[in-house]
Amino acid sequence: MKLFLLLFLIISVPLANAQIVQTLPYEFVVGISGGSTFSSVTFNPKVVQGTINGLTFGLIGRMTMAENVGLQIELNYAEEGWAEKFEEQPEYRYERRLRYLQFPFYTRVQFGGRTVKAFVNAGPQIGYMLSEATDENLNGEAPGKVNAQHDMKVSNRFDWGLSGGAGVELRTSVGYFTIEGRYLYALGDIYSTSRADYFSKASAQTITAKVAYLFVIH
Repeated sequence: MKLFLLLFLIISVPLANAQIVQTLPYEFVVGISGGSTFSSVTFNPKVVQGTINGLTFGLIGRMTMAENVGLQIELNYAEEGWAEKFEEQPEYRYERRLRYLQFPFYTRVQFGGRTVKAFVNAGPQIGYMLSEATDENLNGEAPGKVNAQHDMKVSNRFDWGLSGGAGVELRTSVGYFTIEGRYLYALGDIYSTSRADYFSKASAQTITAKVAYLFVIH
């Protein structure tokens, strides 16, 4: 079902945009972005945790058609993962940081005046985990109610899900400046989640706050 949903989005988004009458002039912009991620992993059985903060930065390409509708693709580096809480033994610490290369593919809708525009981005995203790193002081102890993840490396490096957000863009003579908030709902799991496995769910949830600078090519 999850795979069908992703395939449907990948196919339907460009088909929907193909119905837009593309009248010249259109606008093509490119740019760079950077910001922070705030992520966790939804486990079943549940792992008590907070969010882990990471970095993200990348490249943006965007084509706007029919005045208010466009397509935006990105190539981003992003740090995700989880940070556990040990409420009865707060002296312990366990964090897992996952570093990804991510490819969001968005349909963009914008509205507003010539100088300031609000916008909404939404679409599928795929990613590939480059590396993982652990920061902990458990010293072999198992202080949590669920501890199996401490000794488990990520088994599914490919990640996929749905991403969307909203923001504001300021347009000036030297380029476009944007600020945006996003949410990523992962449909894949970082671990195998078959009936024979310990976890039945292990999917990431990530909030991103970022800024970007873009300039017009055409």
